[in-house]
Amino acid sequence: PISFSAAISSCERGGEWQKALHVSRQMTQRMVEIDTIAFSATISAAEKGGQWEQALHFLREMAQGSVELDTISFSATLNACEKGSKWGKTSRLFSAMAQKEVELDAITFGAAISAC
Repeated sequence: PISFSAAISSCERGGEWQKALHVSRQMTQRMVEIDTIAFSATISAAEKGGQWEQALHFLREMAQGSVELDTISFSATLNACEKGSKWGKTSRLFSAMAQKEVELDAITFGAAISAC
């Protein structure tokens, strides 16, 4: 899983969100366990590519797969929704973070405020 996570992160940093999502999907197809790091990198890649729907999709996959939802994954998804002008989704995500007792930081507050 570490090499897959590194590949996803590399694609994300290089602005290749499609490739990052492809690698993540390959992990699922090959039945490689996707951890919080790989999911967060995938969500960040989707966010940087302006793909808020994909960011939400992967956050939901995290939750359904019992992978730990963390500040990084939520923040990237919040930012993706904010950039997509999806203030309603941003608001619901922000509330979900509080319900799941995920730490709120300056980035999450900034995304929530910017969405309004």
